[in-house]
Amino acid sequence: MKTKTARVITYGCQQNENDSERIRGILLEAGYTLTDHGDDGDGGADLIIFNTCAVRDNAEQRVYGNLGALRRVKEQRPEMLIGVCGCMAQQTHVAEHIKKRFPYVDFVFGTYALARLPQILYSVRSQRVFDIERSGDGLAEHLPRHRQNGVTATVSVMYGCNNFCSYCVVPYVRGRERSRAPKDIIREVEGLAAQGCREVTLLGQNVNSYAELPFGELLELVSGVEGIERVRFVSSHPKDVTPELIDVMARNRKVCKQLHLPFQAGSDKVLADMNRKYTKERYLELVAGVKEKIPGIALSGDVIVGFPTETDEDFDHTIDVIRQTAFDMLFTFIYSKREGTPAAKMPPVLPPERVKVNFDRLIAEQNAVSLKKNTALVGTTQQVLVEGVGKSGGDSMLTGRTDGAKIVNFAGNQTMIGKMIGVKITRAATWSLTGEVAANK
Repeated sequence: MKTKTARVITYGCQQNENDSERIRGILLEAGYTLTDHGDDGDGGADLIIFNTCAVRDNAEQRVYGNLGALRRVKEQRPEMLIGVCGCMAQQTHVAEHIKKRFPYVDFVFGTYALARLPQILYSVRSQRVFDIERSGDGLAEHLPRHRQNGVTATVSVMYGCNNFCSYCVVPYVRGRERSRAPKDIIREVEGLAAQGCREVTLLGQNVNSYAELPFGELLELVSGVEGIERVRFVSSHPKDVTPELIDVMARNRKVCKQLHLPFQAGSDKVLADMNRKYTKERYLELVAGVKEKIPGIALSGDVIVGFPTETDEDFDHTIDVIRQTAFDMLFTFIYSKREGTPAAKMPPVLPPERVKVNFDRLIAEQNAVSLKKNTALVGTTQQVLVEGVGKSGGDSMLTGRTDGAKIVNFAGNQTMIGKMIGVKITRAATWSLTGEVAANK
Protein backbone atom coordinates (compact mmCIF):
# COMPACT_ATOMS: atom_id res chain seq x y z
CA MET A 1 0.00 0.00 0.00
CA LYS A 2 1.41 3.39 -1.03
CA THR A 3 2.23 5.74 1.84
CA LYS A 4 0.34 9.01 1.51
CA THR A 5 2.38 12.20 1.43
CA ALA A 6 1.56 15.63 2.82
CA ARG A 7 2.98 19.09 2.27
CA VAL A 8 2.53 22.09 4.57
CA ILE A 9 3.20 25.53 3.08
CA THR A 10 3.54 28.36 5.60
CA TYR A 11 3.11 32.11 5.20
CA GLY A 12 3.71 34.85 7.74
CA CYS A 13 5.24 35.09 11.17
CA GLN A 14 7.12 32.73 13.47
CA GLN A 15 3.86 31.99 15.27
CA ASN A 16 2.54 30.51 12.02
CA GLU A 17 5.75 28.51 11.61
CA ASN A 18 5.24 27.21 15.14
CA ASP A 19 1.66 26.20 14.30
CA SER A 20 2.91 24.41 11.19
CA GLU A 21 5.18 22.30 13.39
CA ARG A 22 2.09 21.05 15.19
CA ILE A 23 0.24 20.49 11.92
CA ARG A 24 3.14 18.38 10.64
CA GLY A 25 3.16 16.43 13.91
CA ILE A 26 -0.55 15.66 13.58
CA LEU A 27 -0.10 14.58 9.96
CA LEU A 28 2.73 12.21 10.87
CA GLU A 29 0.56 10.62 13.56
CA ALA A 30 -2.22 10.29 10.97
CA GLY A 31 0.08 8.16 8.83
CA TYR A 32 1.30 10.70 6.29
CA THR A 33 4.88 11.11 5.12
CA LEU A 34 6.00 14.72 4.81
CA THR A 35 7.29 16.06 1.52
CA ASP A 36 8.44 19.35 0.01
CA HIS A 37 8.04 18.19 -3.59
CA GLY A 38 5.98 20.10 -6.11
CA ASP A 39 2.31 19.41 -6.60
CA ASP A 40 2.15 18.51 -10.29
CA GLY A 41 1.87 15.02 -11.72
CA ASP A 42 1.79 11.66 -10.01
CA GLY A 43 4.70 12.56 -7.74
CA GLY A 44 2.82 15.40 -6.08
CA ALA A 45 1.61 15.42 -2.49
CA ASP A 46 -1.61 13.61 -1.59
CA LEU A 47 -2.48 16.38 0.87
CA ILE A 48 -1.53 20.07 0.73
CA ILE A 49 -2.24 22.51 3.55
CA PHE A 50 -1.68 26.26 3.23
CA ASN A 51 -1.10 27.84 6.67
CA THR A 52 -1.92 31.47 5.94
CA CYS A 53 -1.24 35.01 7.16
CA ALA A 54 -3.79 37.83 7.28
CA VAL A 55 -1.51 40.76 8.16
CA ARG A 56 -0.85 41.96 4.60
CA ASP A 57 -2.72 41.73 1.34
CA ASN A 58 0.31 40.42 -0.56
CA ALA A 59 0.33 37.19 1.46
CA GLU A 60 -3.39 36.67 0.84
CA GLN A 61 -3.04 37.18 -2.90
CA ARG A 62 -0.19 34.64 -3.01
CA VAL A 63 -2.46 32.08 -1.34
CA TYR A 64 -5.26 32.74 -3.82
CA GLY A 65 -2.79 32.49 -6.69
CA ASN A 66 -1.46 29.15 -5.46
CA LEU A 67 -4.98 27.81 -4.96
CA GLY A 68 -5.87 28.84 -8.50
CA ALA A 69 -2.81 27.04 -9.85
CA LEU A 70 -4.00 23.81 -8.22
CA ARG A 71 -7.31 23.69 -10.08
CA ARG A 72 -5.89 21.75 -13.04
CA VAL A 73 -3.91 19.45 -10.71
CA LYS A 74 -7.08 18.67 -8.76
CA GLU A 75 -8.89 17.83 -12.01
CA GLN A 76 -6.15 15.35 -12.86
CA ARG A 77 -5.91 13.97 -9.34
CA PRO A 78 -9.35 14.37 -7.68
CA GLU A 79 -8.26 12.22 -4.73
CA MET A 80 -5.73 14.87 -3.67
CA LEU A 81 -6.85 16.90 -0.64
CA ILE A 82 -6.37 20.66 -0.42
CA GLY A 83 -6.74 22.57 2.86
CA VAL A 84 -6.37 26.18 4.02
CA CYS A 85 -5.84 27.19 7.64
CA GLY A 86 -4.44 29.96 9.81
CA CYS A 87 -5.20 33.63 10.34
CA MET A 88 -6.48 34.34 6.83
CA ALA A 89 -8.80 31.33 7.02
CA GLN A 90 -10.23 32.46 10.38
CA GLN A 91 -11.95 35.44 8.70
CA THR A 92 -15.55 34.70 7.74
CA HIS A 93 -15.42 36.64 4.47
CA VAL A 94 -12.26 34.75 3.41
CA ALA A 95 -13.75 31.35 4.24
CA GLU A 96 -16.85 32.22 2.22
CA HIS A 97 -14.73 33.45 -0.68
CA ILE A 98 -12.75 30.20 -0.74
CA LYS A 99 -15.95 28.14 -0.53
CA LYS A 100 -17.41 29.84 -3.61
CA ARG A 101 -14.34 30.73 -5.67
CA PHE A 102 -12.37 27.50 -5.14
CA PRO A 103 -14.91 24.64 -4.97
CA TYR A 104 -12.08 22.09 -5.17
CA VAL A 105 -10.62 23.18 -1.79
CA ASP A 106 -11.63 20.37 0.55
CA PHE A 107 -11.32 21.96 3.98
CA VAL A 108 -10.72 25.26 5.75
CA PHE A 109 -10.01 25.66 9.45
CA GLY A 110 -9.18 28.64 11.61
CA THR A 111 -6.74 29.40 14.42
CA TYR A 112 -8.97 27.86 17.11
CA ALA A 113 -9.41 24.54 15.29
CA LEU A 114 -5.84 23.27 15.01
CA ALA A 115 -6.40 20.58 17.66
CA ARG A 116 -9.46 19.42 15.69
CA LEU A 117 -7.38 18.64 12.59
CA PRO A 118 -7.56 14.83 13.10
CA GLN A 119 -11.37 15.00 13.10
CA ILE A 120 -11.32 17.31 10.07
CA LEU A 121 -9.14 14.85 8.14
CA TYR A 122 -11.63 12.08 8.96
CA SER A 123 -14.73 14.11 8.04
CA VAL A 124 -13.29 15.40 4.76
CA ARG A 125 -13.40 11.89 3.34
CA SER A 126 -17.13 12.37 2.79
CA GLN A 127 -17.73 16.14 2.71
CA ARG A 128 -16.13 19.58 2.53
CA VAL A 129 -15.29 20.95 5.98
CA PHE A 130 -15.25 24.60 7.02
CA ASP A 131 -14.34 24.98 10.71
CA ILE A 132 -13.75 28.58 11.80
CA GLU A 133 -15.68 28.29 15.04
CA ARG A 134 -14.12 30.19 17.95
CA SER A 135 -14.49 27.36 20.45
CA GLY A 136 -11.96 26.57 23.15
CA ASP A 137 -9.01 28.74 24.10
CA GLY A 138 -6.59 27.45 21.45
CA LEU A 139 -4.10 26.39 24.13
CA ALA A 140 -4.30 22.65 23.48
CA GLU A 141 -1.23 21.12 25.10
CA HIS A 142 0.50 17.86 24.21
CA LEU A 143 -0.15 18.08 20.48
CA PRO A 144 2.57 16.28 18.51
CA ARG A 145 5.19 18.42 16.79
CA HIS A 146 7.62 17.97 13.96
CA ARG A 147 10.53 20.42 14.09
CA GLN A 148 13.01 20.69 11.23
CA ASN A 149 15.93 22.39 13.01
CA GLY A 150 17.34 20.66 16.06
CA VAL A 151 19.64 23.50 17.19
CA THR A 152 17.12 26.32 17.55
CA ALA A 153 13.38 26.25 18.21
CA THR A 154 10.43 28.53 18.84
CA VAL A 155 8.11 28.10 21.81
CA SER A 156 4.75 29.86 21.90
CA VAL A 157 4.06 31.19 25.39
CA MET A 158 0.87 33.13 24.65
CA TYR A 159 -1.62 33.66 21.85
CA GLY A 160 -3.81 36.54 20.80
CA CYS A 161 -3.64 40.27 21.39
CA ASN A 162 -5.62 42.83 23.39
CA ASN A 163 -4.13 45.97 21.84
CA PHE A 164 -6.41 46.45 18.81
CA CYS A 165 -4.05 48.63 16.82
CA SER A 166 -6.30 50.25 14.25
CA TYR A 167 -4.50 48.72 11.23
CA CYS A 168 -4.17 45.18 12.56
CA VAL A 169 -6.44 42.17 12.07
CA VAL A 170 -4.59 39.90 14.56
CA PRO A 171 -6.95 40.41 17.56
CA TYR A 172 -9.86 39.43 15.31
CA VAL A 173 -8.27 36.24 13.97
CA ARG A 174 -6.16 35.17 16.97
CA GLY A 175 -8.54 36.37 19.67
CA ARG A 176 -7.81 37.90 23.05
CA GLU A 177 -4.58 37.16 24.91
CA ARG A 178 -4.28 33.69 26.46
CA SER A 179 -1.11 32.64 28.25
CA ARG A 180 0.18 29.10 28.65
CA ALA A 181 0.98 27.77 32.11
CA PRO A 182 4.68 28.12 33.05
CA LYS A 183 4.95 24.39 33.80
CA ASP A 184 3.81 23.54 30.27
CA ILE A 185 6.31 25.95 28.75
CA ILE A 186 9.18 24.59 30.84
CA ARG A 187 8.20 21.01 30.02
CA GLU A 188 8.37 21.84 26.31
CA VAL A 189 11.74 23.58 26.66
CA GLU A 190 13.14 20.66 28.66
CA GLY A 191 12.04 18.31 25.89
CA LEU A 192 13.75 20.49 23.29
CA ALA A 193 16.97 20.58 25.30
CA ALA A 194 16.92 16.79 25.57
CA GLN A 195 16.70 16.62 21.76
CA GLY A 196 19.79 18.82 21.35
CA CYS A 197 18.19 22.25 21.05
CA ARG A 198 20.48 25.01 22.35
CA GLU A 199 18.46 28.16 21.67
CA VAL A 200 14.78 28.91 22.13
CA THR A 201 12.77 31.92 21.03
CA LEU A 202 9.66 32.63 23.08
CA LEU A 203 6.76 33.71 20.87
CA GLY A 204 3.64 35.77 21.30
CA GLN A 205 1.76 38.40 19.34
CA ASN A 206 2.65 40.61 22.31
CA VAL A 207 5.01 38.29 24.14
CA ASN A 208 5.90 40.54 27.07
CA SER A 209 2.25 40.84 28.07
CA TYR A 210 2.48 37.21 29.23
CA ALA A 211 0.05 37.05 32.14
CA GLU A 212 0.85 34.02 34.29
CA LEU A 213 3.84 35.73 35.93
CA PRO A 214 6.12 38.70 35.15
CA PHE A 215 7.75 38.05 31.79
CA GLY A 216 11.24 38.57 33.21
CA GLU A 217 10.60 35.73 35.64
CA LEU A 218 9.58 33.48 32.76
CA LEU A 219 12.86 34.31 31.01
CA GLU A 220 14.74 33.31 34.17
CA LEU A 221 12.88 29.99 34.36
CA VAL A 222 13.49 29.14 30.71
CA SER A 223 17.18 30.08 30.87
CA GLY A 224 17.53 27.79 33.87
CA VAL A 225 16.74 24.69 31.79
CA GLU A 226 19.90 22.61 31.51
CA GLY A 227 21.26 22.49 27.97
CA ILE A 228 19.68 25.77 26.84
CA GLU A 229 22.41 28.31 26.10
CA ARG A 230 20.41 31.18 24.60
CA VAL A 231 16.93 32.61 25.04
CA ARG A 232 15.27 35.18 22.75
CA PHE A 233 11.73 36.55 22.50
CA VAL A 234 9.47 38.29 19.95
CA SER A 235 7.48 40.43 19.54
CA SER A 236 7.44 43.04 22.29
CA HIS A 237 5.09 45.97 22.68
CA PRO A 238 6.78 49.16 23.97
CA LYS A 239 4.04 49.72 26.53
CA ASP A 240 4.90 46.43 28.27
CA VAL A 241 8.69 46.76 28.44
CA THR A 242 9.34 47.11 32.18
CA PRO A 243 12.51 48.04 34.10
CA GLU A 244 12.39 44.58 35.66
CA LEU A 245 12.47 42.95 32.21
CA ILE A 246 15.46 45.04 31.14
CA ASP A 247 17.23 44.16 34.42
CA VAL A 248 16.82 40.45 33.65
CA MET A 249 18.14 40.94 30.12
CA ALA A 250 21.14 42.85 31.46
CA ARG A 251 22.23 40.39 34.16
CA ASN A 252 21.25 37.00 32.72
CA ARG A 253 24.02 35.83 30.38
CA LYS A 254 21.72 33.38 28.59
CA VAL A 255 19.14 36.00 27.63
CA CYS A 256 20.35 37.43 24.32
CA LYS A 257 21.25 41.09 24.25
CA GLN A 258 18.79 41.68 21.46
CA LEU A 259 15.43 43.45 21.60
CA HIS A 260 12.80 43.55 18.87
CA LEU A 261 10.73 46.65 19.63
CA PRO A 262 8.22 47.67 16.93
CA PHE A 263 7.57 51.41 16.74
CA GLN A 264 5.46 51.48 13.51
CA ALA A 265 5.56 55.29 13.05
CA GLY A 266 7.39 58.33 14.37
CA SER A 267 4.55 60.86 14.36
CA ASP A 268 2.51 61.24 17.54
CA LYS A 269 -0.60 61.96 15.46
CA VAL A 270 -0.17 58.79 13.43
CA LEU A 271 0.67 56.75 16.54
CA ALA A 272 -2.57 57.97 18.11
CA ASP A 273 -4.50 57.10 14.94
CA MET A 274 -2.87 53.65 15.07
CA ASN A 275 -3.92 53.24 18.72
CA ARG A 276 -0.34 52.38 19.68
CA LYS A 277 -0.60 53.81 23.23
CA TYR A 278 2.78 55.59 23.32
CA THR A 279 4.40 58.68 21.82
CA LYS A 280 7.59 59.25 19.87
CA GLU A 281 9.17 60.78 22.96
CA ARG A 282 8.22 57.81 25.13
CA TYR A 283 9.60 55.35 22.58
CA LEU A 284 12.93 57.19 22.32
CA GLU A 285 13.16 57.43 26.13
CA LEU A 286 12.61 53.69 26.35
CA VAL A 287 15.32 53.01 23.75
CA ALA A 288 17.76 55.33 25.54
CA GLY A 289 17.11 53.55 28.84
CA VAL A 290 17.66 50.13 27.27
CA LYS A 291 20.94 51.25 25.67
CA GLU A 292 22.16 52.70 28.97
CA LYS A 293 21.37 49.50 30.87
CA ILE A 294 22.63 47.13 28.14
CA PRO A 295 25.45 48.78 26.15
CA GLY A 296 25.82 47.33 22.68
CA ILE A 297 22.35 45.77 22.61
CA ALA A 298 21.13 44.88 19.11
CA LEU A 299 17.84 46.61 18.36
CA SER A 300 15.33 45.77 15.67
CA GLY A 301 11.85 47.08 14.96
CA ASP A 302 8.84 47.17 12.67
CA VAL A 303 7.66 50.23 10.78
CA ILE A 304 4.65 50.87 8.53
CA VAL A 305 4.91 53.42 5.73
CA GLY A 306 1.80 54.97 4.24
CA PHE A 307 -0.72 54.63 7.06
CA PRO A 308 -3.84 56.43 5.76
CA THR A 309 -3.42 59.57 7.90
CA GLU A 310 0.37 59.84 7.40
CA THR A 311 1.64 62.99 5.66
CA ASP A 312 5.18 63.66 4.42
CA GLU A 313 5.79 65.68 7.58
CA ASP A 314 4.64 62.72 9.69
CA PHE A 315 6.99 60.44 7.76
CA ASP A 316 9.91 62.78 8.54
CA HIS A 317 9.37 61.90 12.21
CA THR A 318 9.72 58.22 11.31
CA ILE A 319 13.09 58.93 9.67
CA ASP A 320 14.10 60.85 12.80
CA VAL A 321 13.33 57.83 15.00
CA ILE A 322 15.46 55.63 12.72
CA ARG A 323 18.38 58.05 12.94
CA GLN A 324 18.17 58.47 16.71
CA THR A 325 17.69 54.77 17.46
CA ALA A 326 20.23 53.33 14.97
CA PHE A 327 18.49 49.97 14.59
CA ASP A 328 20.66 46.99 13.71
CA MET A 329 17.86 45.81 11.46
CA LEU A 330 14.39 47.00 10.59
CA PHE A 331 11.36 45.19 9.19
CA THR A 332 9.61 47.60 6.85
CA PHE A 333 6.13 47.41 5.36
CA ILE A 334 3.84 49.52 3.22
CA TYR A 335 0.43 49.84 4.87
CA SER A 336 -2.00 47.14 3.81
CA LYS A 337 -5.73 47.74 4.19
CA ARG A 338 -7.37 45.01 6.26
CA GLU A 339 -11.13 44.48 6.10
CA GLY A 340 -12.84 44.93 9.46
CA THR A 341 -10.20 47.19 11.03
CA PRO A 342 -10.84 50.87 11.92
CA ALA A 343 -8.01 52.03 9.62
CA ALA A 344 -9.74 50.45 6.63
CA LYS A 345 -12.32 53.26 6.83
CA MET A 346 -9.70 56.05 6.86
CA PRO A 347 -9.18 57.78 3.48
CA PRO A 348 -5.49 57.93 2.48
CA VAL A 349 -3.74 61.30 2.54
CA LEU A 350 -0.87 60.41 0.21
CA PRO A 351 -1.16 58.77 -3.22
CA PRO A 352 0.49 55.33 -3.64
CA GLU A 353 3.35 56.72 -5.71
CA ARG A 354 4.30 59.13 -2.90
CA VAL A 355 4.12 56.35 -0.33
CA LYS A 356 6.52 54.33 -2.51
CA VAL A 357 8.97 57.26 -2.61
CA ASN A 358 8.90 57.46 1.19
CA PHE A 359 9.30 53.71 1.51
CA ASP A 360 12.37 53.71 -0.74
CA ARG A 361 13.83 56.58 1.28
CA LEU A 362 13.35 54.60 4.47
CA ILE A 363 14.98 51.48 3.01
CA ALA A 364 18.02 53.47 1.87
CA GLU A 365 18.32 55.14 5.27
CA GLN A 366 18.14 51.88 7.22
CA ASN A 367 20.41 49.93 4.87
CA ALA A 368 23.15 52.49 5.42
CA VAL A 369 22.79 52.18 9.21
CA SER A 370 22.75 48.36 9.11
CA LEU A 371 25.87 48.21 6.94
CA LYS A 372 27.68 50.70 9.20
CA LYS A 373 26.86 48.70 12.32
CA ASN A 374 27.90 45.42 10.70
CA THR A 375 31.13 46.94 9.36
CA ALA A 376 32.04 47.98 12.90
CA LEU A 377 32.21 44.27 13.79
CA VAL A 378 34.92 43.47 11.23
CA GLY A 379 38.03 42.35 13.11
CA THR A 380 36.09 41.34 16.25
CA THR A 381 35.52 37.79 17.41
CA GLN A 382 31.88 36.87 17.91
CA GLN A 383 30.41 33.85 19.67
CA VAL A 384 28.26 32.12 17.05
CA LEU A 385 25.80 29.31 17.69
CA VAL A 386 26.24 27.13 14.62
CA GLU A 387 22.81 26.25 13.22
CA GLY A 388 23.72 24.25 10.14
CA VAL A 389 25.04 24.30 6.60
CA GLY A 390 24.72 27.62 4.78
CA LYS A 391 22.63 28.20 1.67
CA SER A 392 25.71 28.51 -0.55
CA GLY A 393 29.30 27.35 -0.55
CA GLY A 394 28.68 23.64 -0.22
CA ASP A 395 28.71 21.45 2.88
CA SER A 396 31.82 23.15 4.24
CA MET A 397 30.15 26.55 4.60
CA LEU A 398 28.33 26.84 7.93
CA THR A 399 25.94 29.47 9.23
CA GLY A 400 24.87 30.67 12.65
CA ARG A 401 23.94 33.75 14.63
CA THR A 402 25.59 36.03 17.12
CA ASP A 403 24.03 36.96 20.43
CA GLY A 404 22.62 39.99 18.60
CA ALA A 405 20.97 37.72 15.96
CA LYS A 406 23.35 38.70 13.17
CA ILE A 407 23.82 35.96 10.55
CA VAL A 408 27.43 34.79 10.22
CA ASN A 409 28.70 32.53 7.42
CA PHE A 410 32.07 30.80 7.74
CA ALA A 411 33.97 27.72 6.63
CA GLY A 412 33.98 24.80 9.06
CA ASN A 413 33.11 21.16 9.50
CA GLN A 414 29.70 19.80 10.37
CA THR A 415 30.84 18.56 13.80
CA MET A 416 30.53 22.23 14.83
CA ILE A 417 26.76 22.27 14.30
CA GLY A 418 25.03 22.85 17.62
CA LYS A 419 28.13 24.31 19.26
CA MET A 420 29.12 27.82 20.26
CA ILE A 421 32.13 28.78 18.13
CA GLY A 422 34.33 31.88 18.20
CA VAL A 423 34.30 33.41 14.72
CA LYS A 424 36.48 36.33 13.67
CA ILE A 425 34.51 38.63 11.38
CA THR A 426 36.34 39.34 8.14
CA ARG A 427 33.67 40.93 5.94
CA ALA A 428 30.38 42.74 6.40
CA ALA A 429 27.31 43.07 4.22
CA THR A 430 24.01 44.82 4.93
CA TRP A 431 22.24 41.68 6.16
CA SER A 432 25.01 39.26 7.10
CA LEU A 433 28.61 38.80 8.17
CA THR A 434 31.40 36.54 6.90
CA GLY A 435 34.16 35.22 9.10
CA GLU A 436 36.65 32.51 9.92
CA VAL A 437 36.96 30.23 12.93
CA ALA A 438 39.03 32.09 15.50
CA ALA A 439 42.34 30.52 16.52
CA ASN A 440 42.42 29.19 20.08
CA LYS A 441 44.67 31.16 22.39
